[in-house]
Amino acid sequence: MIMKVALIQQKFYKNKKDTVEKTIEYIKEASENEAKLIILQELHQGEYFCQSEDTKFFEYASSYQEDIKFWSSIAKKYSIVLVTSLFEQRTAGLYHNTAVVFDKDGSMAGKYRKMHIPDDPGFYEKFYFTEGDLGFEPIDTSVGRLGVLICWDQWFPEAARAMALRGADMLIYPTAIGWFDSDPTEEKNRQLDSWITIQRSHAIANGIPVLSCNRVGFEKDSSGVLDGIRFWGNSFICDPQGELIAHANHQNETILYAHIDKKRTKEVRDIWPFFRDRRIDSYQDLLKRYCH
Repeated sequence: MIMKVALIQQKFYKNKKDTVEKTIEYIKEASENEAKLIILQELHQGEYFCQSEDTKFFEYASSYQEDIKFWSSIAKKYSIVLVTSLFEQRTAGLYHNTAVVFDKDGSMAGKYRKMHIPDDPGFYEKFYFTEGDLGFEPIDTSVGRLGVLICWDQWFPEAARAMALRGADMLIYPTAIGWFDSDPTEEKNRQLDSWITIQRSHAIANGIPVLSCNRVGFEKDSSGVLDGIRFWGNSFICDPQGELIAHANHQNETILYAHIDKKRTKEVRDIWPFFRDRRIDSYQDLLKRYCH
């Protein structure tokens, strides 16, 4: 089965209303171009607010239930499988960075709560998000089993492996990552190359496609402590051997299209049987923080 997919790489339009309206325009265009699976970037409804620690931003999560109803209606209207990224308020003082997946009839196919939460300058996510508790469970949809992970999860081969071992047909990463303008060019290039390489390696090691959707544009730090983040775009799709089959640039909004051929997974795994040769009897150390 060959399926057309679309990643929507976009910037923040200063408020939720304008940003969502632009996203809907792109979804409409992608559906008219016969995309069956559409993926949105991390926290796509607004700015990346984790550049600073401020309790005012918890208010963004108060619309979580309304947001679910809204994106459900969009998936149904355009008859698409839609991967969204929302700020979930579970109860007072308990919040998650949550990807919610809707099937083409508007039903909620499932959700994934971000498991790995960073805490770095400009990425103060531990202040806002509780670690996920749903595990690494693929989400069944009408277009296949989606192994949805989120941004910082990209750097952990264990997460990708767990999704693949549970039967994910592909790995999907809604993302918000970028450069600080003050960093030297050489360092920026190293960071971007590492980001692409680690995700392509997940495709190779597990023999499944990887779809990574990042944002673009400069977003100023509202606290004024940092200059802000220039999100580096570079959304991409690679096949089960890590070959890039679609790749966006670092600055422009775009709908990134590709065709995913599910038969390729079997073909690649037949010639590179990594699952067969795993020494599952000798991996106990992976459950330790450090071995010394």
